[in-house]
Amino acid sequence: MKLTSVIKPHEVQRDWILIDAEGKTFGRILTQVATYLRGKHKPSYTPNVDCGDYVVIINAEKAKFSGSKLNSKEYFTHSGYFGSTKSKKLSEMLDKNTEKLYRLAVRGMLPKTKLGRAMLKKLRVYVGAEHPHTAQINKGA
Repeated sequence: MKLTSVIKPHEVQRDWILIDAEGKTFGRILTQVATYLRGKHKPSYTPNVDCGDYVVIINAEKAKFSGSKLNSKEYFTHSGYFGSTKSKKLSEMLDKNTEKLYRLAVRGMLPKTKLGRAMLKKLRVYVGAEHPHTAQINKGA
C-alpha cells in the first residue's frame, strides 16, 4: 500500500524562476506564473500549504496581446463612495503600472485566501531586462 506524502510548511524547498515576457502572449505567461506560484508543477504539491516558487518576470512591457485588447479592455476601480468609479485602458496600465497589471491578472488565478495573498508576495515584475535577483536565480538554477 502506497501512502500519499503531505509536505509541511518548513519542509518546502523554494526555487527562483526567471520568465522573460518578451514576445510571449500575456495570458499564457500568467497561467504559467500562477502554476509556479501555487507549486502545482512539483510532485510534492499540497493544496493547503504554500509550496510554490519565487517568480521573476522581466521585459514585462514587451508581452503580446491578441486582438484589439490594448484599446478595448478596461480595468475598473471603485473606492466605495458614490460616483468614484474610474476606468483605465489596458494600454494605459501597460505604460504606467505594468507591475500592477501583472499582479491583478495573476491574483485572479490564485486562491482568494491568506494562502493566495502569501503566494502573490513571491511574484516580482520588472519592466526592463535588469533585476536585482541574479544571485538567487543563478544559485537556484
